[in-house]
Amino acid sequence: MSDKETPKMKLTSERAGHLEHQDTLKEGFYAFIPKPLPPDPPLIIDAELEELMGQANRALGGLNSITILLPDPTLFLYMYVRKEAVLSSQIEGTQSSMSDLLAYETAGARGMPIEDLTEVSNYVRAMQHGLKRIQEGFPLSQRLFREIHEILLTNTRGSDKDPGQFRRSQNWVGGTRPGNARFVPPPESKVVPSMSELEAFLHDDPVRTPLLLKAGLVHAQFETIHPFLDGNGRIGRLLITFLLCAEQVLSEPLLYLSLYFKRNRDEYYERLQRVRVDGDWEGWLKFYFEGIRDVSLQAIEIARQINQLFERDRKRIQKLGKAASSALAVYELFVKRGALSVSFGTKNLNLSHPTVRAAVKRLTDLNIVHPMPGTKRNRTFLYTEYYSILMEGAES
Repeated sequence: MSDKETPKMKLTSERAGHLEHQDTLKEGFYAFIPKPLPPDPPLIIDAELEELMGQANRALGGLNSITILLPDPTLFLYMYVRKEAVLSSQIEGTQSSMSDLLAYETAGARGMPIEDLTEVSNYVRAMQHGLKRIQEGFPLSQRLFREIHEILLTNTRGSDKDPGQFRRSQNWVGGTRPGNARFVPPPESKVVPSMSELEAFLHDDPVRTPLLLKAGLVHAQFETIHPFLDGNGRIGRLLITFLLCAEQVLSEPLLYLSLYFKRNRDEYYERLQRVRVDGDWEGWLKFYFEGIRDVSLQAIEIARQINQLFERDRKRIQKLGKAASSALAVYELFVKRGALSVSFGTKNLNLSHPTVRAAVKRLTDLNIVHPMPGTKRNRTFLYTEYYSILMEGAES
């Protein structure tokens, strides 16, 4: 074998798959062909992995129970879903912040990075579409993945990357071409067979797998197949939540790992690569279970703080006397949306423009909401402490 034919990625184990030489008109290269799940040889569940899996399951159970704590879980979900959309898109390189998205949805972009905002907004739509289909009884399947992908990439910078279609050409991760890439997924001819095997595993063929364990294996395998030309990371992260909702472990889509993956980005990519190179499924799963545990506990604490905030601020507004009624009506819209303009409030409440403006002024005087920078025309106001609690550690 000549130096030119030496694969850049060298395996110490073929537990997760093998390298296969690909011939092209320009150069030869090696692509990774994944073995179907479950791992073979089987997973080694040592004491550490078993303990982490138990902690993750217990934390996830606690997360599911916060729907009882919150008077209206949909209020929390509206903002939480958007937080996930921003963070997952930031991992892929977008620059939009949560405040950008809220201002965009309330009053339009006006000077904001519109392409980034479209990508984030599409992510919200793709997520909602997938969850709706699952709630209607549609199975997690290749068809659903393609539907989500089409929504995700429509009218974005990835709109030329075959939205809604599995790739029909080779892609790669890192480097300028397959020949010098850090990782080369399977060739296009292997995508549909690999995805069919993954779909079968999702539905417990050839073996039933504990759900949280299954979700971790599926995410890593999806990222290895890399079935689309763009958007693989975002869809792969959504799959975890979709699977937990489809199996009714979560009654609401409350688990999102993007902040954990973003904070630990280097280790995230390295753990996935170690699966391919060394067959280290156990190392990946330990990292993944730590994420499930930490993110679940953080979400529980966020929900508790937000619940206390809402109770406190409602009591403060009720002390306004005659002005309390309109101020509370506008405040409840802030609770639902996180941010709004006076004109948006007028359109969505049975109140006049001057009444809404006066109510926003009172909420500003109470230091509950504040005008957002860069929104002078049709100024947008942000429920500041709500935003700060939700986004703590997420926007740096």
